[in-house]
Amino acid sequence: MTSILVALCIDGKDPHGLARFWGGVLDWPVADDGRGIWPSGGTGFGIRFNATTEPKTGPNRMHLHLTSTSLDDQRSTVERALELGGRHLDVGQLPEEEHVVLADPEGNELCVIEPGNRFLAGCGFLGEVACDGTRAVGHFWSEALGWPLVWDEGEETAIQSPAGGTKIAWGGPPLPPKTGKNRLHFDLAPSVADDLRAEVDRLLSLGATRVASGPGTEGAVALADPDGNEFCVLPAR
Repeated sequence: MTSILVALCIDGKDPHGLARFWGGVLDWPVADDGRGIWPSGGTGFGIRFNATTEPKTGPNRMHLHLTSTSLDDQRSTVERALELGGRHLDVGQLPEEEHVVLADPEGNELCVIEPGNRFLAGCGFLGEVACDGTRAVGHFWSEALGWPLVWDEGEETAIQSPAGGTKIAWGGPPLPPKTGKNRLHFDLAPSVADDLRAEVDRLLSLGATRVASGPGTEGAVALADPDGNEFCVLPAR
């Protein structure tokens, strides 16, 4: 048994506004409830937006990398993000670095990667979920999702679905201090219907821990990975 990655969830004060921004940037349709976006064709994972009153207190441990096919394509993505309410962000990037760092309307970081980036070749427009994390947590998520490791060098790891698409990568220590619940987290579901308890037990055996609170979804179980990052296991759909 493995878990299915259902969605990347982003907490925000205006979930509908975040859905409009990210739906516009990625060209993904917005769900009927206005709080989620899903890739066309039903392949891959979606992005859900949850309401929170908590302010953003520091850099997120996760952010998205968007790919480019040319310099014109990179500029077009940046311009579209700015028109939709994004802004440029200075995180200490060097002048010679070719990626562009932006923030969405609520300050969540994202990067528009330069054309010709070999690590993200073939990954599609949403190339990567880039994470702060240890080598151990990359191995945890590989086992949790059944996604093979496509990079495991030093403290850096990356996994990718056997079907291809977006990579999830961890850059190794040191980790930034946690200042409350992460604004971005994964929602999983068991690959086998009615096996929520068995899947939670499996994830605990891999190194997950239980946490006190999760989303409002009835029956969901809130856990944390070995680096303390929250995630939720939803009842199978």
